[in-house]
Amino acid sequence: MGCCINDLRDKEVINVNDGRKFGCVIDVEIDTCSGRLLAIIVPGESKGLFFSRADDIRIPWDKIVRIGDDTILINVQCRLTKEGG
Repeated sequence: MGCCINDLRDKEVINVNDGRKFGCVIDVEIDTCSGRLLAIIVPGESKGLFFSRADDIRIPWDKIVRIGDDTILINVQCRLTKEGG
């Protein structure tokens, strides 16, 4: 089954370990030499007042369990790194 990057943006990311919802994909990371998709990026947690939020979260491609019609299931047990960090 194929999927366009734009289609990924409409899917909610959920951790199968604890049911945590990360929100929808906002970006992807691609290796420009090989053309492989390395990670998906989801928004960081909201800080509340004035709609500010923490740094975006990078989810490595190998942590993706399944891409469904409406969701992307991931399997992470440790804290994910911030984008670029």
